[in-house]
Amino acid sequence: MTNEISILICEDQTLMRQGLRTILELEPGMKVIGEAANGEDAVKHYIALRDENKAPDIVLMDIEMPRMNGVQATTALIESHPQAHIIILTTFDYEDYVFDAIKAGAMGYLLKDVPASELMATIRKVHTGEPFIQPRIANKLLIEFGRKERSSRPQSLRTSPEEDLSPREIEILKLLAEGASNRKIAERLVLAEGTVKNHVSNILSKLQTENRTQAAHLARERKLF
Repeated sequence: MTNEISILICEDQTLMRQGLRTILELEPGMKVIGEAANGEDAVKHYIALRDENKAPDIVLMDIEMPRMNGVQATTALIESHPQAHIIILTTFDYEDYVFDAIKAGAMGYLLKDVPASELMATIRKVHTGEPFIQPRIANKLLIEFGRKERSSRPQSLRTSPEEDLSPREIEILKLLAEGASNRKIAERLVLAEGTVKNHVSNILSKLQTENRTQAAHLARERKLF
C-alpha cells in the first residue's frame, strides 16, 4: 500500500513497545518500520532509515528513556531533520514536560492512557502537518501560560500567589498541612494518586515554595483555610 503511514516507535519499556507495534499494525494504512529502546538509538535509527530513503512519517517518542530522554532526542532530530513529525507519548502531563516537548519541536503530545482510536486519529492529524495536544493537557498548558504571564507583570499589578489556587488545590493544601501523604489524600478525596501528585506540584509552583512543609507553613501563615 503506497499511502501507508510509516512509524518509528521509541519506547524503553519492551511490553509497551510491543503493544504499540501490535495495535498500530492492526490499523489499516499504518506500518511500523522501526523500534528504539532509548533516545540515542531513536536518533541513530531515524538517521539510518532516512539514509535508506525510508525516513518514518511519524515518530512516537516516549519522554522518560535512558541515555537520552525524549525531549533531548526530539531536539536532536528536529535540529538535523526539521521535517520530522514527532508525537510525544508519555505517562506524564506535567506542564514543564509539555513546554519542553513543544519547544523541542514535537507536533503532538498524548498520554499513554488514551484509547487506541485517539492515538490513530492523532497520528493521522500530525501526518498531515496539523499539531495536536490532548485537550486535558492543553487546558493545563493554558492555565500555566496564564500563571507565567501574571508572574511577569510588575509587582504592583500582580495578584497574590494564593489567589491562583483552585478550590480543589485549597482542599489538598489543607490535607497537606495536616500531614497527609499523597496516598491518604487520594483516598480521602477519591482521586488517583498521580492526580494528587500533579495537584501538589501545581500548589508548590503557585505558592513559589520548594516543598510540602513550606507550602503548609505559608498556608497557615496566610490563613488560607
